[in-house]
Amino acid sequence: MPLQATSGAASYDAFGGGVPVVPNFIEDVFSCFLYTGNGSTQTITNGIDFSTKGGLLWLKARNDTRNNYLYDTTRSIANALRSDSTAGVTSTPDALTAFNNNGFSIGTSGNINTSGNTLVSWSFRKQPKFFDVVTWTADDSGTGQAVPHNLGSIPGCIIVKATSASSNWFTWHIASGITVARSGFQLNSTAASALSVNSTGQMTSTEFFSGQLFDSSFGRPVTDGTTYVAYLFAHDAGGFGLTGTDNVISCGSFSVDGAASFSVNLGYEPQWLMIKSTNNTGVSSIRQNWLIYDTMRGLVAQPDSVGGSVRLFPNLSNAESASNELGVTATGFNSIGNQNPSTGPYIYIAIRRGPMKVPTDATKVFAPIALAYQAAGTQATTNFPVDLAWWKNRDGGQNGQSQDRLRGLPNTDGVGAPTLFLDSTAAEDPNQYKAYEFWNTGFRAGGGSADRTQVWWTFRRAPSYFDEVCYTGTGTYGATNHNLGVTPELVIYKSRSNAVNWGVIKPVSSIAYYDGLLNSNSAFTYYSNDPSVAGLYTSTQFAKYQDTSSYTYVAYLFATCAGVSKVGSYTGTGTTLQIDCGFTAGARFVLIKRADSTGGWFVWDSARGIVSGNDPYLLLNSTAAEVTNTDYIDTYSAGFEISSTAPSAINASGGTFIFLAIA
Repeated sequence: MPLQATSGAASYDAFGGGVPVVPNFIEDVFSCFLYTGNGSTQTITNGIDFSTKGGLLWLKARNDTRNNYLYDTTRSIANALRSDSTAGVTSTPDALTAFNNNGFSIGTSGNINTSGNTLVSWSFRKQPKFFDVVTWTADDSGTGQAVPHNLGSIPGCIIVKATSASSNWFTWHIASGITVARSGFQLNSTAASALSVNSTGQMTSTEFFSGQLFDSSFGRPVTDGTTYVAYLFAHDAGGFGLTGTDNVISCGSFSVDGAASFSVNLGYEPQWLMIKSTNNTGVSSIRQNWLIYDTMRGLVAQPDSVGGSVRLFPNLSNAESASNELGVTATGFNSIGNQNPSTGPYIYIAIRRGPMKVPTDATKVFAPIALAYQAAGTQATTNFPVDLAWWKNRDGGQNGQSQDRLRGLPNTDGVGAPTLFLDSTAAEDPNQYKAYEFWNTGFRAGGGSADRTQVWWTFRRAPSYFDEVCYTGTGTYGATNHNLGVTPELVIYKSRSNAVNWGVIKPVSSIAYYDGLLNSNSAFTYYSNDPSVAGLYTSTQFAKYQDTSSYTYVAYLFATCAGVSKVGSYTGTGTTLQIDCGFTAGARFVLIKRADSTGGWFVWDSARGIVSGNDPYLLLNSTAAEVTNTDYIDTYSAGFEISSTAPSAINASGGTFIFLAIA
């Protein structure tokens, strides 16, 4: 048996006598990073090691009509390629200035750093079974030649561009053989697949044959001495995760049925998708383009209430636009409406959502932020991508709100975001303005009344800590998938489409659980033996406990993550009580609810103060203002301490309490 590794550590080969095997994770080889141009210089730190590993950097303005600029580490840093142009390399001496070991640096170029422009960067690092970049010089007079690569698997997609001559971008895709003799594409064009392919015998895990990818009928330069670059994407090759068997990139195809719908099962939730129709018959002109979606700009779950997932176009210089054509699921992606009548097929490249590493530092996945009143658009820094934000006015008088990336956030001011109210049964409201945008290191807060202060509790999805799933009810009690990686210990449910209570389930065993409400102070019901839930809460699935047919839902799943979070319960003593969460520097967030009797959902956090004296608390189930003159909890290095002065709702002798604490 090989030794089991912890997150980020090396595992050991079962036969290698202790030879370390370093696991690979998607967050180390791919990044989608948003930034705003400043017209000067700036360095983007995204964790991608370009300088020693190599790779591809793809840059595109989001709010402006500008080319797609592609740079790679096999060529001069000053030479860009444009995927929406047939031109060879374009000299851009003031654009990209450095490939770094944790990102890249840019200069004053107006194309990728115009002051005030919003831009996206997609970084692909070289890594076997994920991505590779190769260059070569033609010496075949158009007949093709073997080109070696280091992908370590048969490619799923290869994109080729002549760098010393004007030419189309030739694209080969492993799934495009779905129609005989139609297997090639032009990345710079809307054209349907139309290239007859040569023998596939030389497409291997170590080389490809250039004659397979393009011929003169597609505008290929055939002169000896023409230089080329190829970008190679793997397909379901494994190689990632602690076991080395997880897939992180897939190149496949799908068709649309007569009801204008489709569903693609990748086995994981994607964070980046590139899609192209292979047959443009019946497809609207905008959807004949190559389409790129990502979760940072907006790749939402079904259904959408504010305009859909956000797309950019590799073959166009256009700004991004919202669409209502697809959304993500816990295991892939599907249609969400307004699809074209064409059945396709469509090809795609999908990249797995990260992070894959189990967090060890709570500050990388949770931040409590207290804000005084600020103008709309105020930036708040978390130093990690925010996936979920719970928000409350500290002076009361307004519902607490829940906004998250998966359900969708606006990308421009003055557009509402789908919001759920923590203390209300109300359905999702698409027209709230408390968060304008989530990005890689924080969020932009909305405005409010000048006399109000706010507190935000922000969460990042990560294995063994927190996950989120959206699903549609079927009316048949059962389970659906999640990506928490462990059995959830606290699940919070809410219908998005209908006015119903928030449900809370705290599993205790395979057949026992607490069942309560988030928007109420009512007691929980304890079920000690319910065979109907047996096997429904596991490391890969959870019960659709709320599951009315056609209702849409969101579920927030929490678990105990060593040194980061603790989901637990305790029995009250009426005296000072220390709750050991396994932390080393105390809790920064504490949520407590009495289960066996009435009692509110009490929340404390370090942004407002968890100290040895008075500690302000808010109630998630109430619009009341925070209470500042009580000392119900105190600091304790291993977790938190409940004081002897705490009321029965927190520390009744013999009472049962559930809690979520984050270090």
